[in-house]
Amino acid sequence: MNALMLLKTDHRTVAQLFDEILGTNAKSKKQSLIKKIVKELSVHAAVEEQVFYPAVRDAVDDAEDEVLEALEEHHIVKWVLSELEKMTPDDERFDAKVKVLCETVTHHVKEEETKLFKLVRKHMDHRALDELGRAMAAAKKVAPTHPHPRAPDAPPGSFVAGIGAGLIDRARDAVRGLAKAEPRPRRGASGRAKKIAAKPTARVSNHQR
Repeated sequence: MNALMLLKTDHRTVAQLFDEILGTNAKSKKQSLIKKIVKELSVHAAVEEQVFYPAVRDAVDDAEDEVLEALEEHHIVKWVLSELEKMTPDDERFDAKVKVLCETVTHHVKEEETKLFKLVRKHMDHRALDELGRAMAAAKKVAPTHPHPRAPDAPPGSFVAGIGAGLIDRARDAVRGLAKAEPRPRRGASGRAKKIAAKPTARVSNHQR
């Protein structure tokens, strides 16, 4: 998948999640959806900052303004994500923040796909876009899954910070997943335990007789 198709796929995935969260009143569903949105946007932003935008800056001379504006939009999005991550749907401003996030991301996507992508197509051929797409797909596997608004958003700082944050985020996600998993009782062990517990009582009873 070439770089632009990969980003468009991410955009459609996030748009679908926004449609779902804005269309439900169920608090449990909102909580589940915002976790997915946080992860999708965090990974997407990291891949753009670490791989896509630097490549565009190198290949497209007149893309600088578009990239800088996109980075500022990322900055806003990451701060809102970091706040939403600490909230629940019971919070008074949860729904308002979700709407502002949706509006900001929708604006960002529209400008990126209509302006920046157009410039990229003029200066990068299919082979270059395919190679860039492969690099971005690899970056997605280790990208941060949570927002880090204070981290650098341009190389080399974004690359170094992104790798470290990605490892920490994914380790934290794994620990949370294990903590939520409930241990299953072993029937055999439970049965043996009951028999062992019953034996001393029987011996005491016989001795007393």
